[in-house]
Amino acid sequence: MTTVGFIGLGSMGMPMARNLLAKGFKVRGFDVRTESVRALEGAGGTGASSAAAAAAGADALVLMVVNAAQADAALFADGALEALPAGASVILMATCPPGAVAALAERVEAEGRRFVDAPVSGGVVGAVAGTLSIMAAAPAETVERVRPVLAAMGDKVFHVGGTPGQGATVKTVNQLLCGVHIAVVAEAFALAAKVGVDLKVLLEIMSGSSASSWMLKDRGPRMLEAEPDITSAVDIFVKDLGIVLEAGRDAKAALPLAAVAHQMFLATSGRGEGTMDDSQVIRSYHAVNGTPLPR
Repeated sequence: MTTVGFIGLGSMGMPMARNLLAKGFKVRGFDVRTESVRALEGAGGTGASSAAAAAAGADALVLMVVNAAQADAALFADGALEALPAGASVILMATCPPGAVAALAERVEAEGRRFVDAPVSGGVVGAVAGTLSIMAAAPAETVERVRPVLAAMGDKVFHVGGTPGQGATVKTVNQLLCGVHIAVVAEAFALAAKVGVDLKVLLEIMSGSSASSWMLKDRGPRMLEAEPDITSAVDIFVKDLGIVLEAGRDAKAALPLAAVAHQMFLATSGRGEGTMDDSQVIRSYHAVNGTPLPR
């Protein structure tokens, strides 16, 4: 494979496309934001005027869009699938509901193209560094066919199953854990703040105790800042925990902790803070407990 079409040049997609270029792939990219297409051209890629133009002649087409609806629109309404050569691979890397992914795969395969369900974990930091974890679900032959493309964007490529939708399920479980971990760190800090404990001291103690977690060490310091840098927004978890709950309904699995965490992220977004760093879910706890925000 030498030519990769790329749709979705946002905060994750752009560095992923840059890493493909760095590994010697030809990348033809499209985004609804013209400035993103120009930025890809500046990095050595080829800009495309439409989703169909990005897909034309490509060996593989990467979709790093916001949701399943955007993937559907790019492939079908905007003509990308029709423009993609027969036998080429569609690689869906966005976080989407497992059922929606399986439905997309069925339609893509019915048109004579391959489909790889390959969501990622690692955030913007991992996208820039090329250290994403990629959870690929497709027949083994298909995964091996696109492995060089995946390996250019992530250093941990897992084949999690032979059926599209299984990768999305693994990512859903990942986001359940991430979202609940962030919310429970905020809740623990909220209790300490309510009784006047110094949160900096608490963070130092908890980071070295059996209660520690990666999320506590990563998000905890930012919970103590008034306006921390944004690595992942509150609204990402509004979306992703919504996907978690949808998957739970489909499987008839009770997910009470995920539901409560989702409500706290929703409350934060509802106050107009959805674009802030996801650590700021702690603001909802400050609001309900009457404790002051960091200054």
